[in-house]
Amino acid sequence: MAVALETAPAPVGRTAASTRLLLGAAIASAPLWTVVSLAQAATREGFDLTRHPLSMLSNGSLGWLQIANFTLAGALAVAGAFGLRRVLRGTPGGSWIPGLILVHGAGMIAAGAFVMDPAAGFPSGTPLDTPAALSGHALGHMAAGTVSFSALIAACYVLGHHFSRNGRRGTTAASRVAGTALLLGNGWAMTGGQGGSLTLAVGAVTAMLWISLVAARCLRTV
Repeated sequence: MAVALETAPAPVGRTAASTRLLLGAAIASAPLWTVVSLAQAATREGFDLTRHPLSMLSNGSLGWLQIANFTLAGALAVAGAFGLRRVLRGTPGGSWIPGLILVHGAGMIAAGAFVMDPAAGFPSGTPLDTPAALSGHALGHMAAGTVSFSALIAACYVLGHHFSRNGRRGTTAASRVAGTALLLGNGWAMTGGQGGSLTLAVGAVTAMLWISLVAARCLRTV
C-alpha cells in the first residue's frame, strides 16, 4: 500500500542527513523487535505464544535477549520520533504523532528494565499456576506496557486523522485498523481471555510495523 504523507519542506545538508538517520531508526525499530521476539517464541523451550506474552521472554537464562530487544527497539523509536517531528511539523497531527511515538519508545525501554514474573510454566520448570501476587518489577512492566501501548494506539489514530485531512482513504483506514488491532488485542489480553497473549502480539506487531512503514514513506521525502 502506498503511504502518502503531507510533510514539511525537506531539510537540506547535514540536517537532511541526520533526519534520514533518525527516520531509519524509526523504520528499524518494529522489524527488529518483531523478528527477535518471534524467533525466540519459536525456539525457546516451554514458550507458548497462545499462553505466554512475548514480554515473558525476558525471563530465564536467555532473558537478556528480550531485555536488550525492548531497550534497543525503544531507543530506536525515541530517536525516530525526532526524525518524524522534523518532517511532520506544521501538518495535521504533526506535533502529536512524534510526541506519542517518543512516549511509546520510552515505555518500551522501561518495559525492558522491569521484567515480568515467571508464570504458567515458563521458563521451563516454573509452576503452571499464576503467582498470587505480582512483584514490584512485574507491576512496573505492566505500567510501562500500558503507557507504551496507549501512546502507540493514539499515534495510529492521529495518523488516521492526518491521512483523512489529505483525502487518503486507504491509509486512513490502515492507520485506524492498526490502532484498533492493538486496542482490541491488548483489551482481550487484559481480560485474561483464552489466547490473549497471541491477540496482543498480533496487535502490537501490526501497530508497530505500521509506524515503521509510515517512517519509510517519510524518508522518501527527505
